[in-house]
Amino acid sequence: MSRTITVKGVGRVSTPPDYIVISMSLEAQDTNYEKAMEQAALQIDYLNKALESVGFKKKSVKTVNFNVRTDYERVKDRNGNYKSVFNGYICNHRLKVEFDFDTRRLAQSLSAISKCLAKPELSIAFTVKDPSAVNKKLLKSATINAREKAEILCEASNVALGDLLAIDYNWGELNVVSRTEYMLDEKCLAMPMGAMADMDIEPDDIDVSDTATFVWEIR
Repeated sequence: MSRTITVKGVGRVSTPPDYIVISMSLEAQDTNYEKAMEQAALQIDYLNKALESVGFKKKSVKTVNFNVRTDYERVKDRNGNYKSVFNGYICNHRLKVEFDFDTRRLAQSLSAISKCLAKPELSIAFTVKDPSAVNKKLLKSATINAREKAEILCEASNVALGDLLAIDYNWGELNVVSRTEYMLDEKCLAMPMGAMADMDIEPDDIDVSDTATFVWEIR
């Protein structure tokens, strides 16, 4: 039976963000289904027009999630018994708009969104345009790290590192997002665009890590 050595390689990559994602959440509610849907459609129209006014192309806003549900409230009657009372239909719409890293364009976008009648909830993420490139660097880093560890262990044990026999890797999705939080109060969003555009920020680098397990023959 051949002797083997199993080593876990750890890959680490640090990269500056080059892409911005603005996530938006809209909610429309009405006791009439058609009116709830009309309100939801109107909100999206407001949002699209607001972003088109600052240079975005039509249909730049993409849907991430869309759902319609019924809403009920538990109410106690005069006899002390609870019953469900229909409140209406709630339409939730999660959307996003993405663009290359540009703090001035970010300020323009937030200013336009704040002025539109849809009034969505916002969150901003600083990420990378090509996550697969980061993943490739991670895998190379993990491979080099594992090989170095294996060679050190073999040298210290007075054995030779042989052929690579197996690689075990879990293809999970990486969260390639900067830890920098960008939050503005609603009153700040209402500031003139010029004041917001002057806020030039430099987000923290994105730090990601991943692992892979390698099995070598030892001689």
